[in-house]
Amino acid sequence: MPPEQAFGKTLTELRIEKGITQEALADSLGYHMSYIGQLERGLKSPTLRTVFNIAELFGIPVKSLLGRTERHLQRKSR
Repeated sequence: MPPEQAFGKTLTELRIEKGITQEALADSLGYHMSYIGQLERGLKSPTLRTVFNIAELFGIPVKSLLGRTERHLQRKSR
């Protein structure tokens, strides 16, 4: 699994855990909903600014966001 897909899986999980739609997430972050969809499907790689914005919105440290992503990568490589 490419890192973009692992990040997308993490983003989707966090969004669902918070009970928000892609549209609400996009609005909260100031991004277009299609961009959020592309991130979640692993079609786009987020910028560093986007990673920080997402972590802040979800109220988690960046290292937690990236740690979850890394765990998805490790599960698929075994």
